[in-house]
Amino acid sequence: MREMMRRDAASAMLGMVVELDEPGHAIVSMTVRDDMLNGFAITHGGLVFTLADTAFAIACNEDERVTVAAGADITFLKSTGAGQTLRATAVRRIVSGRTGLYDITVSDETGDVVAEVRGRSITTNRAAG
Repeated sequence: MREMMRRDAASAMLGMVVELDEPGHAIVSMTVRDDMLNGFAITHGGLVFTLADTAFAIACNEDERVTVAAGADITFLKSTGAGQTLRATAVRRIVSGRTGLYDITVSDETGDVVAEVRGRSITTNRAAG
C-alpha cells in the first residue's frame, strides 16, 4: 500500500479497501454502514463522493509529485443503503502538462451505477512523501 493511503485516516475510518492501484487506474470499495446514512436512510451523497475522490486520488498520483483535485462534478443516479457495498473505479482520460481528466464510476454490489464523477487534477511541485 502506498504511503499516501497509509496516512489517509479518513478513508481508513470509512472502511475503504483499495482493490486496484495502477497508474491512471484505481478501484476502491466501501461497505455502507448505518452511520453513513442521511436523514432519509440512504447513503449520504458526501460519502459516495468521498469514495469516488479516494479512487480519483490513487489514480492521479502516478509519480513522485503530489497531484490533487482541481475540481470535480458528480451526478447521483441511484440511492443505496446500509449493508450495500459500493465500488469506485477511476480511469485516466487524459493528462496534459500538469492537468488531468479522470472518470470515476461508483457502482453497487449488483453492478448498477450509483454515481458518475468527472475529476480534474493538477500536479504540484511538491514531492510525495
